[in-house]
Amino acid sequence: MSTYKEKLSLLSEMIAFAKIDGEVHEREYRFLWIVASQLKIEKDVFTSLFEEPAEKVVLKTEHDRILQFYRLALLMQADGVLHDNEQIAIREMGINMGLSPFAMKSVLVEMQNSPTGMIDPEVLLALFRAQQN
Repeated sequence: MSTYKEKLSLLSEMIAFAKIDGEVHEREYRFLWIVASQLKIEKDVFTSLFEEPAEKVVLKTEHDRILQFYRLALLMQADGVLHDNEQIAIREMGINMGLSPFAMKSVLVEMQNSPTGMIDPEVLLALFRAQQN
């Protein structure tokens, strides 16, 4: 992820996703702030994205789209409750990013089976590569 505009766009997408169940839970907010911090987004800019989303920027590389899908999947699990509308939305978002529905399903199953809810980056990429063959 290279540009500031792209970073704001992905955070806005994540914030919108966190709001799907009607509220942003404290654990979701903390996770979003961690992502924002890693992306070097200032606190006031981060906070403003909750009221005024950034302009949507399409991620160009498949690697960036896979990483964003994984961030969304982690965010989905942050509050400890899996809502049906979150599961529907994450699949729609992944499809809109051009990701394989089968790979996305495999990633979500793998994350559910993981004691930490996380998966190794190599496993993540392998699940998407397996669907390309």
